[in-house]
Amino acid sequence: MQIVRQLDPLRDALAGFRKAGTKIGLVPTMGALHAGHMRLVEVAMEQCDAVVASIFVNPAQFGEGEDLDAYPRQEAADAALLEAAGVAVLWAPTADQIYPSGYATNVSVRGISDGLCGAARPGHFDGVATVVAKLFNQIRPDAAFFGEKDYQQLAVIRRMARDLDFTHDIIGVPTVRDPDGLALSSRNAYLTAEQRADAVALPEAMREAAKAIAAGGRVTEILAEAKVHMLASGFHKIDYLELRDANMLALLDDFTQPARLFVAAHIGRTRLIDNIAVS
Repeated sequence: MQIVRQLDPLRDALAGFRKAGTKIGLVPTMGALHAGHMRLVEVAMEQCDAVVASIFVNPAQFGEGEDLDAYPRQEAADAALLEAAGVAVLWAPTADQIYPSGYATNVSVRGISDGLCGAARPGHFDGVATVVAKLFNQIRPDAAFFGEKDYQQLAVIRRMARDLDFTHDIIGVPTVRDPDGLALSSRNAYLTAEQRADAVALPEAMREAAKAIAAGGRVTEILAEAKVHMLASGFHKIDYLELRDANMLALLDDFTQPARLFVAAHIGRTRLIDNIAVS
């Protein structure tokens, strides 16, 4: 596996792949890899001839007071995982390769980025869309792979790709979970043992709420009960727990398919997000 940090060597490596007719898959990450990331790599390996994984902790998607400095960084361990999985290139750019001196351009995807995490973290999805657009242009993959755990992010990227005429496939990969149902996340590393045990209340509340909504229950009442359960189980703040259309993410007061439940909640110093389909 090549580890590349500068654009010119990256372009040279990718030119060789293209000359050979190689189908290139991209798995963008911020590192601190876990089984969820590696599932993205696995799916990319199944669908493409060569996989490029990127690791870049993107400052543009962190707001004031968020955990940029504390975000886990473990490139050596991540690189070993990626190499063992058969990744061809690790793109681990220095900051100036993403945001050169005088950088002044921003990508903003209106509407679909406004609610949910977009409301709780102003500017977050501008940072996501900007860095992903940069990665798409730098790597020019045939397909790019993103986890459904960050479902709003996936929706934003799909809209951006359509609007800006990126022609490669955007592939969503189902969320990977621990046996007790908690979605895998790099931020789970922040949880104490007690918080980790309590955090299972989040997927439990979502599953029960989704079942009740699908059975015809009143959405407002069901979500209120789910919030009470989470707040009684160790969570101290809920940013949102909402039913939304699965395609355009419009807020729903009544269940119509396709729909998803979305949640963001705080336990200790950790903010966890998740979503599940309602059917």
